[in-house]
Amino acid sequence: MSQRIIEAKSVEKVVPTSEGQLVILDGVDLEINAGESLAIVGASGSGKTTLLGILAGLDLPTSGSVILVGNEITDLDEEARARIRGEQVGFVFQTFQLLASLTALENVMLPGELHGEKDAQDEARRLLDKVGLGARMGHYPRQLSGGEQQRVAIARAFASRPNVLFADEPTGNLDTITGQKIIDLIFELNDEFATTLVLVTHDDRLAQRCQRVVELVAGSVKR
Repeated sequence: MSQRIIEAKSVEKVVPTSEGQLVILDGVDLEINAGESLAIVGASGSGKTTLLGILAGLDLPTSGSVILVGNEITDLDEEARARIRGEQVGFVFQTFQLLASLTALENVMLPGELHGEKDAQDEARRLLDKVGLGARMGHYPRQLSGGEQQRVAIARAFASRPNVLFADEPTGNLDTITGQKIIDLIFELNDEFATTLVLVTHDDRLAQRCQRVVELVAGSVKR
């Protein structure tokens, strides 16, 4: 039997606006098994990124609950959620979110160093070699192309050996050819590390590589 690694129950997100309450998520129920790859798709404004943030513990729902790797994160404060994210979760964002003052190697080493791993540098070098950036380890983000920055971000995400990788539009800022290479990398490393993959995308190529696709329509899972 597959182990459930994420479970969302009756998740709602409502925010106040000048015109009244805006319902972003409306009673979302979702179960994700360990090792599964899941794409969350839907039109702009359907709540995809909000749902991803809540599943990852970056945001809290207005109501409902989320269990992430055995932890009911909706009952925890930000410090406790941050600890779980650091221990269990990796992220890849559309905007890369690399630290400009660190080299590619230092960016990838960061998760391991935060965990006190003695082999953080060796693991970072291995991952950068694997994503094809062995010759660019000493370069800063400003010296790298968009595709190269995203490859650094992917290496960094896997450096902590996460149980779950969350990816938000990982090909959104890339051209078609570069985007395809990034897709291949994500799935290659996902298989190697046996990670659960949850991603938000508008990219049909990326969604179809996943084992399951969930569509959000006006804040609800389309049945």
